[in-house]
Amino acid sequence: MSKDIKSVEHSPKIHQRNDPQHVNDRTFFIDASNQSLTAIPLEIFTFTELEEVHLENNQIEEIPQEIQRLKNIRVLYLDKNNLRSLCPALGLLSSLERLDLSYNPIFSSSLLVVSFLHALRELRLYQTDLKEIPVVICKNLHHLELLGLTGNHLKCLPKEIVNQTKLREIYLKRNQFEAFPQELCVLYNLEIIDLDENKIGAIPEEIGHLTGLQKFYVASNNLPVLPASLCHCSQLSVLDLSHNLLHSIPKSLTELRKMTEIGLSGNRLEKVPYLICRWTSLHLLYLGNTGLHRLRGSFRHLVNLRCLDLSQNHLDHCPLQICALKNLEVLGLDDNKIGQLPSELGSLSKLKILGLTGNEFLSFPEEVLSLASLEKLYIGQDQGFKLTYVPEHIRKLQSLKELYIENNHLEYLPVSLGSMPNLEVLDCRHNLLKQLPDAICQAQALKELLLEDNLLTHLPENLDSLVNLKVLTLMDNPMEEPPKEVCAEGNEVIWKYLKEKRNRNIMATKIQAWWRGTMIRKGFGKFGELLKPRKKGKTSPKDKKGKKDVKGKPGKEKKK
Repeated sequence: MSKDIKSVEHSPKIHQRNDPQHVNDRTFFIDASNQSLTAIPLEIFTFTELEEVHLENNQIEEIPQEIQRLKNIRVLYLDKNNLRSLCPALGLLSSLERLDLSYNPIFSSSLLVVSFLHALRELRLYQTDLKEIPVVICKNLHHLELLGLTGNHLKCLPKEIVNQTKLREIYLKRNQFEAFPQELCVLYNLEIIDLDENKIGAIPEEIGHLTGLQKFYVASNNLPVLPASLCHCSQLSVLDLSHNLLHSIPKSLTELRKMTEIGLSGNRLEKVPYLICRWTSLHLLYLGNTGLHRLRGSFRHLVNLRCLDLSQNHLDHCPLQICALKNLEVLGLDDNKIGQLPSELGSLSKLKILGLTGNEFLSFPEEVLSLASLEKLYIGQDQGFKLTYVPEHIRKLQSLKELYIENNHLEYLPVSLGSMPNLEVLDCRHNLLKQLPDAICQAQALKELLLEDNLLTHLPENLDSLVNLKVLTLMDNPMEEPPKEVCAEGNEVIWKYLKEKRNRNIMATKIQAWWRGTMIRKGFGKFGELLKPRKKGKTSPKDKKGKKDVKGKPGKEKKK
């Protein structure tokens, strides 16, 4: 149910949830997000039973004192506004459990009011320009389970953070930590730590005290080694170590039996760590840009893998071990030196996404056509060898939704693209296409057709029949029909041009048909004869007739 609540400057729609939170005309939930509000509508404060209020993504500049009327409020989202200070009345919301003030230019001094919210369980302060966390928050809030501080300027945590004994999740991504916050190692209930994109050079051995840790994100730091004690984090299932300075992984981590996801991309491994092949529970494995030349034979044991990234390595062939990973859904082999795919590739019956961009294929790898479940295929060649054709058999990929064949030397597209009912994105940028097949107009699911930087001069006259097409790019083509100035105006103008041209052609055809019929009825012979130039000394077919024609019917031509 929705209800209009008028404020001084706006008349936003405030969405109230019906069931189960709305009972007997008592409103428990209001959503006034994305309404371009500059102030909180005062009418909201008349709903004294409110428990959840969404005001995110507006332009609200202050919180009025009337906020204290919402005695029962448990959830308040005010992220992505223009708040600079917080009113003292906010601290009177004794039932508040979840507060989001992210993406506001809040003065750190005004955050002191948050320390009075003793029931608070989740506090999000992403990108609020914080240089330090007010100590009083760490002293007074004893029920915090989630603390979000991503995207600030923090270099350390206050020692009082150790009071947050119930803390389960802490997000410190994109700050300025140069050392791992040692205080976290005594918060034994921590399940998620996110320290991505800092400058951390080492992880202390005390990390092993966090036996309940499940997800540990330390990507894009300066880690040269890992502590062996990490193996004591027996519940660990997700470990992101991407883009560090690692050469190896401690053998002790073999004891981590619950690993489902590990990120190692952008490290200096040069070979697959042996222990990875023993984590048979892995679902996601990222090994891009790690200097690999080959895979271990035991790699085939990772039968539960669903996503495998091997991009930006030195593989000169597609490792056969991959074909044993029957549950694989995503495979990234981009930017290697692969020139041929194994015929066994078709055994990956669940594969949905395949990346082959930037390899050394001399022709389109037709082994791909056996992947019946494939939905996205990336085979653009931004450097090195270029493909000159896409086979008509591409139609075998009936599940294909997105085809990226940019940066090649294609002069034409297969007609069979029109018989691919699920194709939504076709990226043919930076090729040598001179024309599009008329059959492309039958690909009714197309939403994006990217054609810039080709040699196109004409578009198929029925292209506007692609009713779902939202994006059509034609820049840097020598367009004539429609002219460049029409193409520059966007889809609607292009469609109008094509329709008008088609109507003119239809009218011309009708006039031609009428004229043809008229000539035949008057006895001037077949239409084809009328178009032949007469030779000197020859008479018309009508003059050659030996007898008078039956009235109303043209005479037959004399056989030669």
